[in-house]
Amino acid sequence: MRSIIRKMRLRIGVALVLVVAAVAVPLTVIGFASADDHSQTAAVNSATARFHDLGAAERAGYAIFPDMNKIACIDNQPVGGMGIHYVNGALVGNAVLDPTQPEALVYAPNAAGRPKLAAVEYIVFASAWSAAGHKNPPSLFGKQFFLTPDGNRFGIDAFWSLHLWIWQPNPSGLFQPWNPRVHC
Repeated sequence: MRSIIRKMRLRIGVALVLVVAAVAVPLTVIGFASADDHSQTAAVNSATARFHDLGAAERAGYAIFPDMNKIACIDNQPVGGMGIHYVNGALVGNAVLDPTQPEALVYAPNAAGRPKLAAVEYIVFASAWSAAGHKNPPSLFGKQFFLTPDGNRFGIDAFWSLHLWIWQPNPSGLFQPWNPRVHC
C-alpha cells in the first residue's frame, strides 16, 4: 500500500511540475513580448555602462568618427543632434548584430562641453547585409533600421543603422536618429 501511495505522490508531483511549467513558459514569452522598450534593452545598459568612461571606450577599440568635412559632432537643428560618434572598426563590416556589442557609441556634449555617453548605434553596411542573404532590412528590439544611402556625409557606402538612446532621454523616441536635446 505504501508503495502505491508513493507512486501516486510522485505522479502528482510530476503533474504539478508539468502544469507549472506549461503555465510559466507562455507567461514568460507574453511578458517579454509585451515588455516596454527599456526593459528589452537592459542587457545593452549592462554591456555599455563602462563606456561612460571615454578612456574605457577607446581601450575597447572605439575611435572618433568624424564626417567627410572633419565635423565630429553631428547636428541637424532644429530637428536635433546625434553627437560625437565613436566607432569600433572591428565590429563594422559584417552582418552580425549583437545587441550587447554596438558598432558605435554616441557621446553628446554636456553643459561643460565634455562628451557624455548618450546612445549606442548599431550599424551594418547594406552590401554586407545583402551578401549575407538577407532580403528584409535589419532590425533589433522589434525596430527596423534606417537606411543611409551612398553619397552620405561620412563618405562611406550605404549602411543601415539604429540608434538606441539609453543614456540620454530622447523625446522623439528611444530609437530615433535625431535627439532634440542634443546640441553641438
